[in-house]
Amino acid sequence: MGLFSTVTLYEDPRHRFLHLGWEEQEEEGFVQTNQYLIQDGDEVVLLDPGGAHVFPRVLANVAEVVDLSQVRHIFYSHQDPDVSSGVTLWLPIADRAKVYISGLWTRFLPHFGVYDQRRIVPIPDGGGTLPLASGTRLQFIPSHFLHSTGCFSVFDPVSRILFSGDIGAAVFPPGKRYEEVRDFDAHLPYMEGFHKRYMAGNGVCRKWADLVSSLGVEAIAPQHGAVMKGEQARRFLAWFRELRCGVDVADSFYGASSRPAAR
Repeated sequence: MGLFSTVTLYEDPRHRFLHLGWEEQEEEGFVQTNQYLIQDGDEVVLLDPGGAHVFPRVLANVAEVVDLSQVRHIFYSHQDPDVSSGVTLWLPIADRAKVYISGLWTRFLPHFGVYDQRRIVPIPDGGGTLPLASGTRLQFIPSHFLHSTGCFSVFDPVSRILFSGDIGAAVFPPGKRYEEVRDFDAHLPYMEGFHKRYMAGNGVCRKWADLVSSLGVEAIAPQHGAVMKGEQARRFLAWFRELRCGVDVADSFYGASSRPAAR
């Protein structure tokens, strides 16, 4: 398939994990985002289906590969508008779906126009599982403070793909985007600045990396940037575990002019 169309990351006769493509044209000042879909039998899970700006394209890509009536679960990793502001557009279309988001953010959903909370499932801080009809259980992995104060990754034990939200994100220069990381060292400059600024500190980076490394992850699918598979994913986890970021390097964000004058 073409670079900007739906890409299959995993497929077997009963289960598949899809990347739902990108906008054909790069837009100046627009944050590039990735959306994903897990299909397990006749049951579909959407992962961070995004905001209003990308909704027409994401809806078209979803409708091309599944029946919209099969969408039963919509997962939001955290509260940012590029992740979840399209929720009121999805709820009438996927009218049998429940929405999963950190319990910390359910009270913010009315600001996106969600006043009826009966289809909202708050995820507790410790995480949990999403049981599917086939017996597959997706895992909600806590990723708090990376970067949101309440957020989760999702591990699919069938494909062994981890949807990591903003962890692993990359910011591509115009004309440089690609779907999969082939050379971690060449890819690192596109990730480093984002992670140093948006991630809270090494303590939580290390905690999350250790937890994820114990799962036997085969690929990491972030909300921005490119998918990391195999050795590229393992190199990312090793790098992220040692990353100094956020409060560790806070002085670099304040600048010399904000420091008290020497006496």
